Amino acid sequence: MAQTSSAARTAAPITEITADDIAALGVGTAIFGTGGGGAVYTAQIMVENALRAHGPVRLVTVDDLGPDDVVILMSGIGAPTVGIEMLSATGQIHALLAEAERLLGRRVTTLMAAEIGGSNGVQPIGWAARLGLQILDADGMGRAFPDAAMVAMNVAGIACEWAVQSDVVGNISVMKTIDLHWLERHARALTVASGSICIGAHYPMTADTVRGAVIEGTVSAAIRVGHALMSSSDPVAAVAAELDARVLMTGKITDLDRRTVGGFVRGSVTITGTGADRGRLQRLELQNENLLVLEDGEVLVSVPDLITIIDAETGHAITTEMLRFGQRVSVLAWACDPIWRTPRGLELAGPAAFGYDLPYVPFEGVAR
Repeated sequence: MAQTSSAARTAAPITEITADDIAALGVGTAIFGTGGGGAVYTAQIMVENALRAHGPVRLVTVDDLGPDDVVILMSGIGAPTVGIEMLSATGQIHALLAEAERLLGRRVTTLMAAEIGGSNGVQPIGWAARLGLQILDADGMGRAFPDAAMVAMNVAGIACEWAVQSDVVGNISVMKTIDLHWLERHARALTVASGSICIGAHYPMTADTVRGAVIEGTVSAAIRVGHALMSSSDPVAAVAAELDARVLMTGKITDLDRRTVGGFVRGSVTITGTGADRGRLQRLELQNENLLVLEDGEVLVSVPDLITIIDAETGHAITTEMLRFGQRVSVLAWACDPIWRTPRGLELAGPAAFGYDLPYVPFEGVAR
């Protein structure tokens, strides 16, 4: 069963999200994005405006759900750079929800983020405010992943019978694919045809099916991480403490190999240690997200464990498309949710799923 982090379990519960929480949520989701998930700035503005116009959104746990509740994932899909410029259309989410409810034959009560990482961890809050729905304090990844098949529900064996996708001009597409790998291919093709940005809804679940099939506590955890960073005079240490994470190294970017291949950002970044880490060299492998950290020929951390590059001064996350030569950074790593360490989880999102012929070693087992 999916579990929350120790920070999420021990802190006071958050029961609603207001406009005042969104700055912290944006900071936290950017860190959970592990280099991907898209920039949060545009989404943050839109969500703050939605909450001010429609009021706070209720944040519920899996245990709060009743027999009449239906949860559905809603997320943006496409190129993050396009999403900054091409905003969603008025009525787009209403049309999307209406089609989902038509397929379901019942009312949706609760939205859940497909991924807590990046803009997709922020946008569903605004959509819930506009639709008058509640938000589940959970997501499908506990981070950001580049593929639709890399979700906890797939690990848990819950079938996705259909998905609905809408674009800014009003086209609605319903996809019934044989598995999530085919859904990824079809959804990407439709997105390209629609200008490279769409909104999708899929994976309707009930109170019974959602239990044990999602990563719980991630929305409130992202808010707490954001507040920890924003309120500390040592933001890097504050974020590491909140996440039970380790700062692997602090240094500056001295080499960057980044290219766009097949719709993904791929490449590597080299970081040369400074200060106490002078003389050390680490290389990170990228595919939208940070996948591996290597030092002296040894893999220190790999997916599905989380790796984030943050600004060494401010603690704010730096996405892969924003990495620049000479930036002063810290490399942060922490353990993934236990569901990703199961055989099925590693099959979907372990090193081999990204083409690396190496065994997965849980991050806690790496001694430095």
